[in-house]
Amino acid sequence: MAVPVGDESRRPVLVELFTSEGCSSCPPADELLARLDTEQFVPGARAIVLSEHVTYWNHEGWQDPFSFEAITDRQQEYERHFGLDSSFTPQAVIDGAAQVVGSDSAGLSRAIAQAAAPSLDLAIEEAEWSGATMHFKVRVGSGSSVGSSAAHNATLTAVLAEDSAQTAVKRGENAGRTLRHVAVVRAIQQMGKGALEGRDLTLKVPDAGASGPLRLVVFAADWRSGRVCGVAERTLTR
Repeated sequence: MAVPVGDESRRPVLVELFTSEGCSSCPPADELLARLDTEQFVPGARAIVLSEHVTYWNHEGWQDPFSFEAITDRQQEYERHFGLDSSFTPQAVIDGAAQVVGSDSAGLSRAIAQAAAPSLDLAIEEAEWSGATMHFKVRVGSGSSVGSSAAHNATLTAVLAEDSAQTAVKRGENAGRTLRHVAVVRAIQQMGKGALEGRDLTLKVPDAGASGPLRLVVFAADWRSGRVCGVAERTLTR
């Protein structure tokens, strides 16, 4: 991910794209997410992106190799939170507080720019691999613009995402296309609520996970509203 060096004025913003290789409307959203990741085109924001592949398109002739049920369940939680009639792809959720069609560049930019809530200054420390398991700790920095109560009222979630991936799709709506993705989620797990700092945390990548670079993303969200109040990212190689 290209991040302007030394520009500490950019606030980290979590951008989750719910997508599927079985959906013909999704490739433009995948491409937009990749451009956001590389170009960081929203002033004042540092987008930390995740590509989250749902399962409900798998019956259309193509089994998305990156899809799993925990992602579909996560999107259904957002469906209830936003009062939607149903889940859809491509959907982008910004800091757990706003949602737009994932291919809507203008709408996505506005939502990211408006994600200006006070945040926890999270940092990932002591991250290292042991076999297929990532061990790490999370620190809440002194520069946080919200009080310690926010940390104690937040649920911490950790994600391992494949840095980049591509697939030659052979069937379904995208048959014949080669699709490219960034930050493809391979494992996601809630780490618990409150007492974020200094905990020894672990997250295991599935056997089918990539052998190349993986992004470790951690984010804290208010347990009542679901709004993300802090997010951090590191890229590591096994």
